[in-house]
Amino acid sequence: MQTLDCLGKRCPQPIIELAKALKVAPIGFQITLLSDDPATEPDLSAWSRMTGNSIKVVELNKYEITKLAD
Repeated sequence: MQTLDCLGKRCPQPIIELAKALKVAPIGFQITLLSDDPATEPDLSAWSRMTGNSIKVVELNKYEITKLAD
């Protein structure tokens, strides 16, 4: 598992950094994303629908992403 700290970064940077990190990761890999941008949660939901990856809200500003597809 990897932690991706995007606190203080604004849209679309957290999603861009997440996509880059997952691009080279194997299926089943998990990343914890830290992001305080208010757009992160709706952006992650849309990104998850488009990519087929799993998103779980762990707590405020903390998300667990599991790579399920390439």
